[in-house]
Amino acid sequence: MTTVDYSVREWCKRRGICVATFYNRLKCGDMPKIIKIGRRTSISVEADQDWLRRMEALASTKPNRGGEQP
Repeated sequence: MTTVDYSVREWCKRRGICVATFYNRLKCGDMPKIIKIGRRTSISVEADQDWLRRMEALASTKPNRGGEQP
């Protein structure tokens, strides 16, 4: 079975996040878990999906801004 993962740069491009922002927010625990193997740093599909669920849950707890409908 092949495990799919993303480099940090690939993941940031996919999610529209600056790489510098990724590393700054990683320190606060706001980014997906990373895996370091040798010199390679990667993000698994599972970590990506977990991050996405956390961001969706966080967004649903924030009040609407700008008159957006739920």
